[in-house]
Amino acid sequence: MQPKWLDWAQRLQALAQTGLNYEPHIFDRERYEAVRQIAAEMMAAYTDAEIEKVKGMFTAEDGHATPKIDVRGVVFRDNAILMVRENLDAGRWTLPGGWADINESAAEATVREVYEESGYRTRAVKLLALYDRNRHHPPSVFHAYKVIIQCELTGDMPEDAHAAEESASFRETGEATFFREDQLPQDLSLGRITQPQILRFFEHYRNPHLPTDFD
Repeated sequence: MQPKWLDWAQRLQALAQTGLNYEPHIFDRERYEAVRQIAAEMMAAYTDAEIEKVKGMFTAEDGHATPKIDVRGVVFRDNAILMVRENLDAGRWTLPGGWADINESAAEATVREVYEESGYRTRAVKLLALYDRNRHHPPSVFHAYKVIIQCELTGDMPEDAHAAEESASFRETGEATFFREDQLPQDLSLGRITQPQILRFFEHYRNPHLPTDFD
């Protein structure tokens, strides 16, 4: 579970963002901006982030505050699950995935992310889980839901999904490998996936009739 100070900071930021979205009176606007400032100060006080960087992240968010959507693809082949190295997290392993984009369905976003991060072409077949990130993962600035979708391979070999001119130093992920249940890597990117979650997906693989998991 996330620490109380982070829960308070997220809630204050969401209140300020939502309040500013509804064209408040000038004096209410000032109050909402002051609440957002307090949330940024709390975040900066408990982390190594600079206050101006935190304020910038909060200011960039507008509209009614809602959780972000992180999609992850679960791809099996020969009783092994597809995982990729996350370059943005010191090469730790995770399921392919990332933030959903505007005008994409969750299934479309997942298929795209799997292809971009592993090179494998797939199709989405089942919603395995809908998790509240705050309940399963280390603390993060913004609240998010994690959408986990099982995908089937439509090709045996990966393609080069990266643009030819793209430098490897800018790629979010590196190596893509299939792991059996008893050989899972220990260095997981815990902000993205956890071992209990992966083991649960193997249960779904063995028993396709299991219902979707959700918080």
